[in-house]
Amino acid sequence: MDRRSYLKTVGGAGAAAAFAGCLGDGGNGNGDDGAETITIGSDIPYPPFEYRTEEGELVGFDVEIAEAVFAGELGYEYEFQETSFDGIIPSLNNGNFRVIMSAMTINDERAEEVDFSDPYFTAYQTVLVLDDGNITSKEDLKGTQVGVQKGTTGEAAAEGLQEEFDGDLTIESYDQITGAFDALLNNQVDAVINDNTVSAEFANENDEVVFLEGEGEAAAQGDDAPPYLTLTVEEYGIAFRQDDDDFRQEVNDALAAIREDGTYDEIYSEYFAA
Repeated sequence: MDRRSYLKTVGGAGAAAAFAGCLGDGGNGNGDDGAETITIGSDIPYPPFEYRTEEGELVGFDVEIAEAVFAGELGYEYEFQETSFDGIIPSLNNGNFRVIMSAMTINDERAEEVDFSDPYFTAYQTVLVLDDGNITSKEDLKGTQVGVQKGTTGEAAAEGLQEEFDGDLTIESYDQITGAFDALLNNQVDAVINDNTVSAEFANENDEVVFLEGEGEAAAQGDDAPPYLTLTVEEYGIAFRQDDDDFRQEVNDALAAIREDGTYDEIYSEYFAA
């Protein structure tokens, strides 16, 4: 598969499945007069969802969706607040920000602590390996070390694989996914398990790494499976405190509106279909 075609295919199911202000008090008012500031907790960098340019500008798919939803549809001011992913849900529930928007997968464990918006993106947990290495199938991962980001569904997928291999897999967890990617390039881990779109961004920039091929969960579920191994099929959502139902409904309505008027597809194409 041509390396530059990764980003054309990695998020393909996302579009089908998906439906700056200043820091304030976490965003507890209403946006009717445009005066409200919504603070958004996010793990940065996590390209192409949220990352900074060399000039320090915050950009990415989540950033543009936030602009369309919070500013464009709802008339709120907003600001992203950088937060480590492994502590992001407790930070939300402690009132440090109003919502989480950080390529966060909706799952039952998290839903016990937060409420989620309607899904806005479909992703897969995938495996990156060195192009000149000896790992060519999932079975080859037995006895190896894999890198993941702490607190993510990539870490959970690695734990599932470890169980499948009767413990014959070592997991190295990093504060940010960039640490896992660097470890792969430096031969400190044998593979990285992470979201497909973020891994594809890294693979497109580094000739040394490729996706591990093979059929997986996407093919088993009958989805339009990408041409590499998928350990899971996941949906991203915006996370809210569990007492914030009215605001969550506002955001769901705004997500539906940007889907209907084509704004979502324009943003999606900018990051995943070009």
